[in-house]
Amino acid sequence: MNNSNTIAAVATPAGRGGIGVIRISGSKVTEIASSILGKLPPARYATFSDFVDRQGVLLDQGLAIYFPAPNSFTGEDVLELQGHGGPIILDLILKNLLGLGARLARPGEFSERAFLNDKIDLAQAEAIADLIDSASTQAARCALRSLQGEFSAQIHSLVDQLIWLRSYIEAGIDFVDEEIDLLADGQVLAKLEKITVELNQLIEKSQQGYLLKEGMRIVLVGEPNVGKSSLLNCLSGRDTAIVTPIPGTTRDVVREQIQLDGMPLHITDTAGLRETDDPVEQEGIRRTKLALKEADLVIVLVDDRHPDDHSNILSEIEQTPLIVRNKIDLSDHKAGMSSSDICYISAKTGAGIDGLKDYLKQKMGLDSNAEGNFMARRRHLDALQTAKIAFATALNHAHNYQNELLAEELRIAQQALGEITGKFTADDLLGEIFSSFCIGK
Repeated sequence: MNNSNTIAAVATPAGRGGIGVIRISGSKVTEIASSILGKLPPARYATFSDFVDRQGVLLDQGLAIYFPAPNSFTGEDVLELQGHGGPIILDLILKNLLGLGARLARPGEFSERAFLNDKIDLAQAEAIADLIDSASTQAARCALRSLQGEFSAQIHSLVDQLIWLRSYIEAGIDFVDEEIDLLADGQVLAKLEKITVELNQLIEKSQQGYLLKEGMRIVLVGEPNVGKSSLLNCLSGRDTAIVTPIPGTTRDVVREQIQLDGMPLHITDTAGLRETDDPVEQEGIRRTKLALKEADLVIVLVDDRHPDDHSNILSEIEQTPLIVRNKIDLSDHKAGMSSSDICYISAKTGAGIDGLKDYLKQKMGLDSNAEGNFMARRRHLDALQTAKIAFATALNHAHNYQNELLAEELRIAQQALGEITGKFTADDLLGEIFSSFCIGK
């Protein structure tokens, strides 16, 4: 990236503090440093300096660190000024820098320049923002693992194997007159199956990291009057949903967000599934079925006194649900998780709710050390799923000896994986990603 603009921004949070940091990056850093510090500091040494304006008036005193290009975060000349953390002082210094030819940095522009100058890839750039926003130790570890390049390294490994496969297969297409059947020796099938296994493992690790960042979408479903709204209120700690003994009280989806040890949990209470002639309740049931398709986890609530009254509900659910048997205060059943992953609770008395929360935390990865997981975003998961579908189709073409179609699916898979690290990325996507960053980062 060849950018003549020099950018500057306060890199520490707004408000009073012991230390305030201002970052400057670009081609005018050496000129600005000589003006505000009186000389260019030695590279990569913290140097105590006076910070002065263009008339030589003292603005502040502190440490200055100069990072010459290309050995800096952005790949450009970078200067960091560490002074006192008063907002007036930092504003005076920043105004002086703008007067010396710098401009105010956009949100995430330092990280954007690091990406454009090949100092980090796009997944690592996103991990910077995720690390800052981490709400738990596990989430921070996953983000740090992505920032260090472990996620990207696995993506690059898959891409390298894809490149080899594409070269091997396309060689057979280009030299068809030689009558060499490259699919007949079994190498391609073995390689495809190996990549598929690695991709599925990567999706699993990424999915766990995604839940740590974005939270888990939970849908409460069940027949009318089994206690779905009571459970929502119990988990949220407030009367979010209306609770009455009358079946069919909830006719629309009711959404609530709660926190479990800092991680967001998006809970949706739905209309009870049953046959009805009421057009309003029918619309609520239709919305319930739509919510089921978007859920990360479906909780099927059952009245513990009638444990078999949910067979019709299971037919509506594509994934394996968690069965929660409610109203144990009326059935005298012991609270907690059974060996068959059935949870026994009383939403009325709160019995068994702590066990349910522990189960949900485990599903989100909060009870594990998150070793090997990566912080992932929805776009990462979408790209991985696209690659997975392309691999499945490619395997089918390989079995049918369809070289040209196989090569095309591998190209689609490679492009999908390349979108994760920024190898193939639209400019509007870059703008959307970096605009969510802090100013100064």
